[in-house]
Amino acid sequence: MYRADLRVSYKDICVLIPTLNEEESIEPVIREFFALGFENILVADGHSSDGTVARAKAAGARIFIQSGSGKGQALKEVFEEIEQDYILLIDGDGTYLPREASILLGPVLRGKADHVVGNRLINIKPGALKGLNMFGNKMINLFFSTIYGIKLGDILSGYRAFTREGIRHLDLTTPGFEIESEITIESVKKGLRIIEVPITYMPRPAGTKTKLHPFRDGLKIILTIFRMAKTENPMFYYGLFGSLFGLAGFLIGLFVARDWLYWRIEHIPLTILTAILIIVGFQLFLIGVQGDMMASMHREMIRELHRKK
Repeated sequence: MYRADLRVSYKDICVLIPTLNEEESIEPVIREFFALGFENILVADGHSSDGTVARAKAAGARIFIQSGSGKGQALKEVFEEIEQDYILLIDGDGTYLPREASILLGPVLRGKADHVVGNRLINIKPGALKGLNMFGNKMINLFFSTIYGIKLGDILSGYRAFTREGIRHLDLTTPGFEIESEITIESVKKGLRIIEVPITYMPRPAGTKTKLHPFRDGLKIILTIFRMAKTENPMFYYGLFGSLFGLAGFLIGLFVARDWLYWRIEHIPLTILTAILIIVGFQLFLIGVQGDMMASMHREMIRELHRKK
């Protein structure tokens, strides 16, 4: 599956599978990876209450039990334990195809990328993704592209490949399903080379249930993308707040100005509020400009460090 001149063996690759109550799907996923020749398969379990751990052990995988809860917390913890040079991350719910591993690993093994994202939305099998989830994914991807200026089609994908050096540069803090978006944003922030490749997305096996709550988790993901914008795109982050304050001041100011035009000296508190809102809006805009200059300098320093390597 890999070219001989790459000088990479299966021992250099860790297949990382985060799980929580995936007893119906985990064993076939592991066995297929072993059949493909992979040797290091690590299951990071989030305290499953079913037979996930037993079936993973029976299939031959190593088991890592996270200390806390949440997919993000599990990945952050287990990344520190991995010694292999390359990491292939895949969900254990059977929706991704192990045989497509070479598509994701190829760019990192050839030194063309530090982080490869599998785009599920290019080849979705019938029944794999509900209409609401599809719409939410597209809106989140559009929101990400607008803020960070990088066009990626599926920042929430659970099938990815990394170099160990690349993943250890990331400062990950989110505990839950927001972790995929945080990994993507941190990769952009730290100047990692990101490539997106098309993959297949399958329906969940019969009898299994998704643990994703579309509205609750979708809101968390959007807030994570927006929160992290203050360091990667401060002009957008502070400029948005500045515009909102300035617009509020302008609208209130129109109301106050109408009375002043008719020589009715009223609404003194609203006059003061108008001035405060406009001043705060202008100050936030200036903070955004200054932050954008600093972010640009930071990105240039990162690029210079990469060139020297």
